[in-house]
Amino acid sequence: MTVLGFAFLLLAALVARVAYIQIIEPDTLIKQSDMRSVRVHNVPSARGIVSDRNGEQIAVSVPVQAVYADPKTIFEKGDALTDLKRWQALAQVLQLEPEEMISRIERNKTRRFIYLARQVSPAMAKYIKELKLKGIGMSSESRRYYPAGEISAHIVGITGIDGHGQEGIEKSFDKWLSGSDGSRKIRKDRDGRVVENISSTQGQQGKPLQLTIDQRIQAIAYRAIKQAVADHRATSGTVVVLDVETGGVLAMVNAPSYNPNSREQLQSFRMRNRAITDPLEPGSTVKPFVVLTALETGTADEETIIDTGNGIFRIGGSRVRDTSLVGKADLKTILKKSSNVGVAKLALGMPLDALLGTYSSIGFGSTSGINLVGETPGFSLTVAAGQTLRSQL
Repeated sequence: MTVLGFAFLLLAALVARVAYIQIIEPDTLIKQSDMRSVRVHNVPSARGIVSDRNGEQIAVSVPVQAVYADPKTIFEKGDALTDLKRWQALAQVLQLEPEEMISRIERNKTRRFIYLARQVSPAMAKYIKELKLKGIGMSSESRRYYPAGEISAHIVGITGIDGHGQEGIEKSFDKWLSGSDGSRKIRKDRDGRVVENISSTQGQQGKPLQLTIDQRIQAIAYRAIKQAVADHRATSGTVVVLDVETGGVLAMVNAPSYNPNSREQLQSFRMRNRAITDPLEPGSTVKPFVVLTALETGTADEETIIDTGNGIFRIGGSRVRDTSLVGKADLKTILKKSSNVGVAKLALGMPLDALLGTYSSIGFGSTSGINLVGETPGFSLTVAAGQTLRSQL
């Protein structure tokens, strides 16, 4: 074969290869190119604001950055990790051990994305950007901020690192507050610079949520219960303030509490919302309902006089005692003086099913319906159990 013939054959093979690439298998090459250069970035939506009844904000979202590494890009050049001074500066600002951070990147050489830090402040993100480290990038995200701090922590709750509710209102209404993220499809060159905005999808912002809480009453209640717990050396204390006309919760506080803006304080005994998780004896709050049931069933009327004697009343092996002598008194006085003996005698003289029915109708033994995570229904006697107890008296 002559040199001319060989050259012609080589040219024909080259033309055939070009034709094959451009006509028969163009999609494969385009796909391979896109895999190297096209990226889809998540565009986070803003979480809905939570406010009190007067519009005062008690949970808002602030812009922050996530710092990530692209190990494959980092290792495209063999000297990527040789500038130890800048890598150590990155580790220091992220509060990471330099050796561990670099080792983690090396263990993931073929990956295109690993988080190094989340919810980094804009000032810190600016400093990291100025380090100009190849393969280190940032993406926008948000962090929840709670202006009231520990005052409203138990009712509002917290979100996790990914922005979803973990406690309180934040968890109960997570879907309402979250919205949906958008996306942005871009093309980058080999140096990581954006060279084309291909497409974008619009996200949906989270919806705002207004509570019945009055932050002014909330603050007063929190200061009061915190002081009371300290004064009495108690392990905990709870205050719930209700609007007597609507039943709306105006304040719900616990001590001890925690600062939801500080992850170091997230200890279980501080985070427990005792107002809804801990079953407690209702005490004297049930006395008006005993009197109400007595009036409704005809067990007593406004003229009924109850003799509380010397303020001590034995029931079976137990003893009911008044804190002060009440003597013979009508129903108004029994309530006014909060007589334990008077109410106990009244309760024992009425049908048990009527009394328990009253308790059930006002919510004893069931959840409140305010949709807070972790609420327990409490405990209420059944008629059968109550009759058994009465027979033992």
